[in-house]
Amino acid sequence: MSIDIQIGGSVNQSLHDLELRRKDLFRQIESLGDFRRGTISVNYRKCGKSNCACARKGHPGHGPQYLWNVSVGGKTQARNLPLGLELEKVKQEVERYQSFVRLSQELIAVNDQICQLRPARTIEDENELEQLKKKLRRNFVEKRKKK
Repeated sequence: MSIDIQIGGSVNQSLHDLELRRKDLFRQIESLGDFRRGTISVNYRKCGKSNCACARKGHPGHGPQYLWNVSVGGKTQARNLPLGLELEKVKQEVERYQSFVRLSQELIAVNDQICQLRPARTIEDENELEQLKKKLRRNFVEKRKKK
């Protein structure tokens, strides 16, 4: 089964071009700096006091409040961010994470193409080939039994 993945240019790039692209992607990932998962949301909240201005109809609530939200291990965490330098820092880190995700996805696609283009090594010796086949059969049978 052959899957053609288009990356930037033509579908049929040379192995050399793809390896250069992979090196470039690694360099870009390395230069990202600090990054973190999550999103930043802007919230307005009502305090619940009946005589507060936020209780009136049409009032958006107190805010804006800036929250950094992230889900780790199935649990959501949130932290208030004060307007200013800390909010700017976290915003840049979240944006860098999005760049990391995009670059990682492209890196995976490039590596898939490299793996499809790079030929398997050849074995001239029949004995070595038979030994390899036995080893592979054992490995896959053992994995199958563990399930």
